[in-house]
Amino acid sequence: MASFSGRLLNWFDEHGRKNLPWQQNRSAYRVWLSEIMLQQTQVITVIPYFERFIKAFPTVKDLAVADEDEVLHLWSGLGYYARARNLHKAAKKVCEEFSAELPEDIESMMSLPGIGRSTAAAILAQAHGLRHAILDGNVKRVLSRFHAVQGWPGNKKIEAILWQHAERHTPETRLADYTQAMMDLGATLCTRAHPGCESCPLNQACMALAERRVAELPTPKPKKSKPVKSARMLVLINDQRQILLEKRPPTGIWGGLWSLPEIAMDADVESYCQQQWQFKVAEIEDVESFRHTFSHYHFDITPCHVQVKNPSQCVMEAEQQVWYNSTQNHRLGLAAPVQTILKHLSED
Repeated sequence: MASFSGRLLNWFDEHGRKNLPWQQNRSAYRVWLSEIMLQQTQVITVIPYFERFIKAFPTVKDLAVADEDEVLHLWSGLGYYARARNLHKAAKKVCEEFSAELPEDIESMMSLPGIGRSTAAAILAQAHGLRHAILDGNVKRVLSRFHAVQGWPGNKKIEAILWQHAERHTPETRLADYTQAMMDLGATLCTRAHPGCESCPLNQACMALAERRVAELPTPKPKKSKPVKSARMLVLINDQRQILLEKRPPTGIWGGLWSLPEIAMDADVESYCQQQWQFKVAEIEDVESFRHTFSHYHFDITPCHVQVKNPSQCVMEAEQQVWYNSTQNHRLGLAAPVQTILKHLSED
């Protein structure tokens, strides 16, 4: 087992990533923030978000007292918004229950919203050099190939086998470097497609390479065709060229973000506007549909531009609806398709 970690660390010393923003002025808070952002998101995408976020919220206390809209605004475009909501909740819990210091034991770390076993382990290893094995997507791929583990890693039985391998390979020293090396290897060499096996420090003992099964492993998730949902997004425009936005419920798709009202494709737009807000409709125009894909379904969106009259007479729910002017500097968290629609509207 020493040869596994030894070879990996030797490779890391020469080729590993050591100048990432969260590796500078390293702290548990900065590592935690980066680990949450890096869940299902590539490093190159995360870097500018991390830098903006840490500038706005340099400490866990700053994040805890921040307005949720500000948090979601800075997260807009990064996706998987439950991560941002959980980050905000976790910061509050850290301040309330842990005296504004991230805990150093894995059970307490896992008690924070949005932090599972591997993320907790990565934070503690990266921030404090504590010995904890990690098993994110990149590490699962490396270990599945190195040990030729057959079966989808999302299956609990297969995952348990991979955890055993991860524990056995984790060294006693240089934990921060080792966890980074495992993630770097999966991200840069042991990639899903076109892996660089000839440059891999583990290639001499890799079972998948020896058996010529690198392309087969890890076993893909059983395929299911994604369902397709469709809806109109109403772009309600008043005489001041302001757009009506509604705040989404705190949980679910785009939870806590500001979005456009949605209706079924076969719903009557004019009747809906009258019943919902007592608006009179001057003009209705559907524009070109586009597809937004989630992890578990496709969403076909048809923006519907609706010029409305007498908006001042409608009853609006406080803090749940707002007239938005794209020329003003609103600090609102906007769902990604809404950003797209508003951008196109401002260009017209």
